[in-house]
Amino acid sequence: MFLKGAAVFLGLLAIIPGAQAEVSADQVADVVWSYFSQLGNNAKEAVAGQIPTSTEISQKLNSLFQDNLDTVSAYALELQKQVVPFAEQLHGRMAEDSQKLKEQLREELDQLRARITPRAEEVRQQMTGAIQNLQAQLGPYAEELRSQVNRNAAELRQGLEPLAEEMRAKLQENVADLHGALSPYADRLQQRIEAQVGTLKAALDPYANKLKAEADRTLEELRAGLAPFAQDAQGQLNRQLEGLSFQMQKGIEELRAKLSEGTLDLEAKLSPLAHELREKLQRASELRESLAPYLDGLGGQIEGRIEEFRQAVGPHGESINRLLVQKVEEMRSSLEPYADQAGDHLGFLEKNLRDKLASFFEALKQKEN
Repeated sequence: MFLKGAAVFLGLLAIIPGAQAEVSADQVADVVWSYFSQLGNNAKEAVAGQIPTSTEISQKLNSLFQDNLDTVSAYALELQKQVVPFAEQLHGRMAEDSQKLKEQLREELDQLRARITPRAEEVRQQMTGAIQNLQAQLGPYAEELRSQVNRNAAELRQGLEPLAEEMRAKLQENVADLHGALSPYADRLQQRIEAQVGTLKAALDPYANKLKAEADRTLEELRAGLAPFAQDAQGQLNRQLEGLSFQMQKGIEELRAKLSEGTLDLEAKLSPLAHELREKLQRASELRESLAPYLDGLGGQIEGRIEEFRQAVGPHGESINRLLVQKVEEMRSSLEPYADQAGDHLGFLEKNLRDKLASFFEALKQKEN
């Protein structure tokens, strides 16, 4: 198996204290899945040879390692040597796996529907109730996120805009050493930006965890509610619920990433203002003439960047709510009698890919220990 080929790598781990890879199983899976999903939802295209070549995948994966490993050490190179071929192998099988999985899911759904059809109306009511409950439970979370964003945006304004006012007042004092009096404000602006954005990020981080808890609760209620209708088909039911869980958790993790990206983007847009102010303060000869109109506009620039953030991030709550409800609705549709679909087989395919890569990385880690 693949562990046999990892012998040299594991030996290196034993002699390199604290050696850690910054490349994760999820990062490798992102690359492989991204290339496969370029084909769309039609596995026949992949079979027809339109799948990206192994050379393309190899180049992308090697680039991932080069970008994410601190040093080009023997350890890093050996890790790369083991992971890239394994990931290529998975990618090469995905077109065939996709078709097999689609057929398998169709058979499993047919078996599950056959078991629940005599009580189809009760199943429909159970699913509809779960959707309504989920909608009711998620609503306050979306409002919470929007309110949190609005509140933190206001706090950010209150923390930053007074600095411009203080500098304007200092400018009017007509102090002799204007450069010396105003220079500390550039550093204060940068420090306050970092502190305020850090506070904002800390306030938004728990939101995804709350949604995850709500999604888990919904899944457990569905499992308990549907089990009595799926006698002798519990395995097929669990498979569908696992797929639903994967899709919901994937959406929640994408939300987590968007919230993080939003705060980083805000910091990236605010920080240049401190740099610009620092540069302007260096030009002492023209300081009085140029600084007054600049300070008049600084508050507006801060306001504009914060407002962009608020408008971009605030609606994320409603978006993730719609996605989570949609996934449960799709499962309800797939369980309808005579439904002509095999469910989201690509979702299951992605889950299998990520599970296999996670197992591969975990096996190496356990062998290291």
